[in-house]
Amino acid sequence: MVKRTMLGAVLLTACALAAAEDGNNLLVFGNADGSARTIDVNGRPDPDNAFFQDLGMNGRRCVTCHQPDSAWSITPDNVQRRFAASRGADAIFRNNDGSNCEGALPQTIAGKRQAYSLLLTRGLIRVALDVPAGAEFVIERVDDPNRCGPSSHDASLYRRPLPSTNLTFITAVMWDGRESSASTSIEQDLLHQANDATRGHAQAAIDLTPAQAREIVRFETGLFTAQERDNDAGNLHAGNARGGAAALRDQAFFPGINDPVGLDPTGAPFDPKAFSIFDAWRRRDGASGREAEARAAIARGQAIFNTTPIVLSGVGGLNGQTFSNGVTLPDSFVGTCTICHDTPNAGNHSVKAPLNIGLTAPDVAPYLPVYTLRHKATQQTVRTTDPGRAMITGKWSDVGRFKGPVLRALAARAPYFHNGSAATLEEVVAFYERRFGLALTPREKADLVAFLRAL
Repeated sequence: MVKRTMLGAVLLTACALAAAEDGNNLLVFGNADGSARTIDVNGRPDPDNAFFQDLGMNGRRCVTCHQPDSAWSITPDNVQRRFAASRGADAIFRNNDGSNCEGALPQTIAGKRQAYSLLLTRGLIRVALDVPAGAEFVIERVDDPNRCGPSSHDASLYRRPLPSTNLTFITAVMWDGRESSASTSIEQDLLHQANDATRGHAQAAIDLTPAQAREIVRFETGLFTAQERDNDAGNLHAGNARGGAAALRDQAFFPGINDPVGLDPTGAPFDPKAFSIFDAWRRRDGASGREAEARAAIARGQAIFNTTPIVLSGVGGLNGQTFSNGVTLPDSFVGTCTICHDTPNAGNHSVKAPLNIGLTAPDVAPYLPVYTLRHKATQQTVRTTDPGRAMITGKWSDVGRFKGPVLRALAARAPYFHNGSAATLEEVVAFYERRFGLALTPREKADLVAFLRAL
């Protein structure tokens, strides 16, 4: 019999409190901007579910890196609290992938803080990958600020754990899509990922049983998480708005929905106004004072996200890309945020579309190793902190490409981007300003942040 963990007890307590408050299968956790809520459509979370069980050799469970109070990811605050409470003994601090360097064996608390600094400060897990056989490139040089030395793999890549919630909206599994297959369904991909994660992160000696894998995936795909309350705007579904987890649970989705290059299987045209949840707040709704202004700011931010013109150029996987329906996008064109965040009211890609927007440039994340890649045929070189999807396909054109994540519950899971390079949503907006030459006014930037934190 697998014992219930402390995490399971905390989960049950939170669920019981939320259920007593709302009469539903809900989890509510506060964050700096208000509170986020998770709805479990399968019923009250069961701590005996395989998601919460110790099925490996190092004490790790799925929940170790997918915490309910962090929108089913992890945050530096969460990790730091666990470090302090356990003096670095919590199962997340394992040197197979949690330490900066492979096989680190720190002997002191100070040594542990240093050895796990990227996990503690950026919420990063190390992903060890080899260049695929027959790849179009080689790794020519590694400049590592962590001075890790030789590794058993070609590259150590550092990435944020993606949320194990809102999975009904995704079309690619993992940042680089390495758990996705064109010939399988998302459910099959998630079953495969659950086993790989248990064999890898938890160092399990044997595969999950089919029943265990199905149990994990059923739990994950039943979760819907969104910001529910904003400190200034109040309840995010007040005044006929449709923020929060309940409306997200009911949001329609299918692969290709609202695709901007014509891949929507229904033939419906792309609507750049992909977000509509705060349309009602464009008008006064009876709120007053600070609450009314906060709601108006969120509505203005939604409009900025939907409609502000952006010159899109130099985006790998977008500009100059020919898609499966024969559409080729120009090297430069004017679009909006929703060209890349097209899934209605979720904000990820509705088809598999890994993109390179410049997040792997060495100056974006100077705390990460820099890999110099050389194209075997052309001898062209590029310096990158993460080759991205290229480490799966071996294609030069895939260097630096990653999928866009679901944008809901952002306020609960800072830092942002695959490498944790943006500590705040203000820094996210600043990155896009620099990258695409946006000229937002101070109020527009504040409104856009208000919208993002209300998701």
